[in-house]
Amino acid sequence: MTFILCLDGASKDPDADRRKGADFARRALEVGGDDPNVLANAAVALAFFGEDIGAMVGLADRAVALNPGFARGWYVSSALRLWAGQPDIAIEHGEAALRLSPRARIGNSLAVIGRAHFLSRRFNEAVPKLLLAIQDDPSYPEPYRSLAACYAHLGRLDEARTIVARLREITPLVVPGFTQFRTPEHRELLLSGLRLAIGETT
Repeated sequence: MTFILCLDGASKDPDADRRKGADFARRALEVGGDDPNVLANAAVALAFFGEDIGAMVGLADRAVALNPGFARGWYVSSALRLWAGQPDIAIEHGEAALRLSPRARIGNSLAVIGRAHFLSRRFNEAVPKLLLAIQDDPSYPEPYRSLAACYAHLGRLDEARTIVARLREITPLVVPGFTQFRTPEHRELLLSGLRLAIGETT
C-alpha cells in the first residue's frame, strides 16, 4: 500500500503517493460497501494521509461491529486510537487483535502496544514490547524508532544509538514528521527522543 511506502520512508515521491493512496482508499470505500476489510484498510490509509481521525476511528469501529472476530479490524482500531491520542484504548484493541490472531501477520500489534506504553511514559513497559515487535518483523522501521526514543528518554544513550544504527540499515528516514499523531505532546515525545538518540541537542 502506498501509505506503507510513506510510513517506512521508502517512497520516492511522498506527495504523489499520498494523493494516490488517498484516492485509492476513497474509491475502495465507494465500491466496498460494508466489507470490514475495506473499511479497516481505507480507514488506516486515510487517517495516515490526514483525514479526520474521529471519522476514521468510526470506520474502524464499524468494521469491528460487522465482524467482532476480525483481527485486522482490531489492529487498525488500535493504531488509529494511538494516533488519536488514546494509548490505553490502543493497548486494549491491540491485545484483542493478538488474542484473535496470535500468529497470522495482520499488522504489528506489539509495535502499537509498545508505542502506546511509550506515549504514556511507561518507558520500562514499552521496551520489552518493542523488542518483541522487532523480533516479530525485523524489517519494520516503526518499532526501531520508538525503541530508540524510549532508550534515549531512559538515559540509555548507547543502546539508543545501537538501535538507530540498525534502523539506518532498513531506511534512510530516521526521524519522520510523525504527522499521523494528532496529539502535539506525543509527536514531541517521539521527536525529542529520536533527536537525543541521534545526538542532536536541539
